[in-house]
Amino acid sequence: MLTPLVTEIPRTPSTTRERASCDERVLDPQRLGDHLDRLFRAAWALCGSREEAEDLVQETYAQILARPRLLRGENDIGYLLRALRNTFVSQHRRAVRRPRLADVELEALAVPNADRSVDPQAAAETRQVYAAIAQLPDEFRDVIVAIDVVGLSYAETAKALRTRQGTVTSRLSRARGRVATLLDNRPEPR
Repeated sequence: MLTPLVTEIPRTPSTTRERASCDERVLDPQRLGDHLDRLFRAAWALCGSREEAEDLVQETYAQILARPRLLRGENDIGYLLRALRNTFVSQHRRAVRRPRLADVELEALAVPNADRSVDPQAAAETRQVYAAIAQLPDEFRDVIVAIDVVGLSYAETAKALRTRQGTVTSRLSRARGRVATLLDNRPEPR
């Protein structure tokens, strides 16, 4: 009988806390709610749909809360944004492998909003902007979501996306230009 060369030590919350050094800390599940709005806006921009964004944020939180997470520094939103993007990419890859039943326009299924205080024109424009962002290639969409939707600084975005700040600046400029072009070519709302 062969004995394994390496034995795994089960990860428990206590061993995770013991491993955390001065610059590492365990992600506090109680503080996740503080970032819900920003993550939702980022998810909406990634998905292009409010309902899919809600599902994406919920799935991201479920994965994060499944086990203790070690973070370096105080950048919770950077970690959460990266986890959200990874969850989005995984879901997208899964969806591509499955056959689709039918494409139905969202407007054909939309239920009238019970809250009449929302400006319909602003809501329509917001949907168009998020739909335009969702059409961008991944590298542009990630940058515009991080900066313009979530509100991260250029430096925080560069760190979260693991790229240089100059690359972030360049991609953001191109992404904004593409969104503007997409919005200029859109049909006028009725």
